Amino acid sequence: MKGWPDSEEPPCPSGHADNEPFRRIVWPFAIAETLVWAAYYYSFPALLPIWEADLGFTKTTLTGAFTLSLIVSAALAPLAGRYIDSGHGRAVFAGSASLAGVLLFLLSHVTEAWQFFAVWIGIGIAMAGSLYEACFAILTHCMGDRAKRAITLVTLVAGFAGTVSFPAAHYLTLFIGWRGTVAMFATTVLLICVPLILYGCHFADRRARIAAPKASTNVRQAMRAARTLTFWMLGVSFTLLSLDHALIISHLLPIMADRGLLEQTAVLAASMIGPMQVAGRLAMIVAERYVSTLTICLVSYISMGTAGGALYLAGTVPALVCVFVVFQGAAVGVLSIIRPAVIAELLGRRDFGVTSGLLAVGFMGGFAVAPILASLIWRAGGYDLVLILPIGVPIVALFILLLAWRFRQEM
Repeated sequence: MKGWPDSEEPPCPSGHADNEPFRRIVWPFAIAETLVWAAYYYSFPALLPIWEADLGFTKTTLTGAFTLSLIVSAALAPLAGRYIDSGHGRAVFAGSASLAGVLLFLLSHVTEAWQFFAVWIGIGIAMAGSLYEACFAILTHCMGDRAKRAITLVTLVAGFAGTVSFPAAHYLTLFIGWRGTVAMFATTVLLICVPLILYGCHFADRRARIAAPKASTNVRQAMRAARTLTFWMLGVSFTLLSLDHALIISHLLPIMADRGLLEQTAVLAASMIGPMQVAGRLAMIVAERYVSTLTICLVSYISMGTAGGALYLAGTVPALVCVFVVFQGAAVGVLSIIRPAVIAELLGRRDFGVTSGLLAVGFMGGFAVAPILASLIWRAGGYDLVLILPIGVPIVALFILLLAWRFRQEM
């Protein structure tokens, strides 16, 4: 592969020296990413119905705040990537997680819509420097040829973020209310995630002095990938995928209720998407020795379209929710690993933070637009109308990805 480790490396590092970066960098990052995704990404869909009932805000208002948060995150992603490429990963990663912890405490006290919007805008700033994009940029920056394996391990563990968030939010609110639940999430971020990030970044900085490619000296050079057709094709394809997934996940509990599932069954189904992500990633680890990166992408894109169709039909055949959970979870799990691999293969590893950050503008933009778009479509025609998009969007995204591979020689 171009700019990425070959696929023949052994599945597990061997020897104490080989294990050290995984023990001191990758495992702390994996645990931290699991908790930050649970605390301030998946907590939104997990608490959306409760906020709507308790705060009295409309679904459009609530999802609008989340949309704005993701727009802010997308806009700041290239800047965060540039700082990481320049060796400031610790300040970006730990500082962003700390900011999110403080803002979650503030979220637990909101009473007005403007306060809800203000807090989520701030969380958007924190997301830019503490979710997968920033973590993967640091790992790519410091792990060299072992970055793909490191990213795989992080996503295997963090795939349980939804499994942590949905049940935790559901049961904690029964005992301490949603405000106490959000405060508990804030405490977890500040007392567990931030120390883990600081610990991992300390050793990542030391390793980066040896393994990291030198960043371009100016922004124009760092953004050279954005002048290729391949970059824009990847950007559109990834954006459509994020739109597809976020249309569903941001409204998952209301969609499940609309399909006729009981609340506890819906929570269980939502919680199982995380384990299915892990299952998909494990399957990819086995398959990647025998099939190409492009083939893995093909299967994942088609799986997402199949999942959308299953959820659409679940109103008639409720058992199809299981098909949705398996196919959607596995596909999204694989794509979270394969996306940085595709970027590095087609666009190179140098200035990966900037390139990945620029592509994240569209990717996070899809996540940003989806919640409010789903709310507007729901108002116009209900969730049956919303669920038409996840059937066709992955097929369009797949066609564009094939074009990106076709024009890769223009790099």
